Amino acid sequence: MAYSAKIGPSILSSDLSCLGSECVRMMECGADYLHLDVMDGHFVPNITFGHPMVECLRKTVGQDPFFDMHMMVSRPEQWVKPMAAAGANQYTFHLEATTNPGNLIKEIRESGLKVGLAIKPGTTVEELAPWAKQIDMALVMTVEPGFGGQKFMEDMMPKVSWLRSQFPSLDIEVDGGVGLETIHKCAEAGANMIVSGSAVIGSDDPRSVIALLRTAVAEAIQKRSLDR
Repeated sequence: MAYSAKIGPSILSSDLSCLGSECVRMMECGADYLHLDVMDGHFVPNITFGHPMVECLRKTVGQDPFFDMHMMVSRPEQWVKPMAAAGANQYTFHLEATTNPGNLIKEIRESGLKVGLAIKPGTTVEELAPWAKQIDMALVMTVEPGFGGQKFMEDMMPKVSWLRSQFPSLDIEVDGGVGLETIHKCAEAGANMIVSGSAVIGSDDPRSVIALLRTAVAEAIQKRSLDR
């Protein structure tokens, strides 16, 4: 079993006027990586930031933090090279946003980035399956992409379970409404990369929330390995 428990705070939930220091704070609180939501106002009805912001953040936080770029954009091909140059580590694009996932996966790899592939709640997991062996991570959205603070969609968990059964060593990420009340459902289904926004960043004690999330996932991974 090659995967491990990783917790990635969604920095969009932080005070955006202090983004650099918030990223540093999250890493100091034990985050394994940082989840950066890029929205273009087309693929989703919200606008966030682009590669110039990522470049500034990289300069501020140094080379260590792993930047998982969640590209909620309608032309993901357009931003691979700028994001690579800005200091991204993983480029996670939406299956619904491209007509040629294979070419895009190849382009991301050639740019030196890891590949993530995301699906919206309305997209079946079987549509992601043909690409699962070519990617580093599958992201199962547990809310509709575009806005924070939405309610966790428990009915997405069968997608996670199916992916874990079919691709036992794949990194599987969940994003949307994930916190202390919902983490056990995600962990038991087989998710190992946990994106959490307000539950971590809005907490009075982010360090303990991150630790609790990681423990829940690690225990589920251990149980799964013993059950095999």
